[in-house]
Amino acid sequence: MKQEINNPVALLVHACDRYELLYKGFEYFFNKYWKDPGGINYYFATEDIFTEVKGFKNIRSGKGQWSDRLRCLLESLPEDYVLYFQEDMWLSAPVNPAFVSRLVALARSNNWSLVKLHSADVYTTIPGPDNIEGFNISQLDNHASRYLMSHQVSLWRKDFLIAQLKTDEHPWRNERRGTQRLKKINPHIFHADYFAENGHMPINENGEMTGRSAYYSISRNASVLPSAKQFIDDMLSEGGSMEAYARKLQHNMVNGLTHDGLPRPKKQDIFKKIKNILRKM
Repeated sequence: MKQEINNPVALLVHACDRYELLYKGFEYFFNKYWKDPGGINYYFATEDIFTEVKGFKNIRSGKGQWSDRLRCLLESLPEDYVLYFQEDMWLSAPVNPAFVSRLVALARSNNWSLVKLHSADVYTTIPGPDNIEGFNISQLDNHASRYLMSHQVSLWRKDFLIAQLKTDEHPWRNERRGTQRLKKINPHIFHADYFAENGHMPINENGEMTGRSAYYSISRNASVLPSAKQFIDDMLSEGGSMEAYARKLQHNMVNGLTHDGLPRPKKQDIFKKIKNILRKM
């Protein structure tokens, strides 16, 4: 899948070791639906463990906080633009390589810092003059949008993404504080409805969209979500090792287990927690 050409883009899958159970499913659906447009180098990033994911080079960050690990990975990559994925974002419809190629060319020619590629109702957009395959490349209204920093599928200029990664931020803090920081500097952020994220409808003023793709986030808090059912059913029909893998995912989902096979932690009432602490003092 990797092609050696001048000035390629990095497609980075940012994974954590605790979610190793999801790697096989990501690989299966990515290779089923992704059509390589050329000009992309593929990286699957873990912490310490070594993994083999078809079509990807495994790179490792070592342990550490989320923002520090991602910065380490980005600084090791030679590419100037990064298509960002996570291991629990599973493709569910074919990707049009013509859209990807034209998007990258347009981003480069205009030196765009960020193009969000997922539909979500947290964004308010303003129509733009550029269209690709019927998709309007809109601009975010930064003040009206609820989130500007997010970790869904997006095309980033690498140096701009690195600048949003402050030391020792977990992903939720990075999204919250990163949004506040971006609202202050008010950069141009662009948006295309290319991926239907978790079934979201388009939000821009598009034309006749050609080859819209989709993905679902199939995990939250280290547990398999019900949205994984369609993927599990697909893999069950494959038989063999994929069926066995799908049954393991199904078992964890039905029984409320985490990806490492442990019971999901129970949320404790904050007042009970304080009382327990005071009782021990």
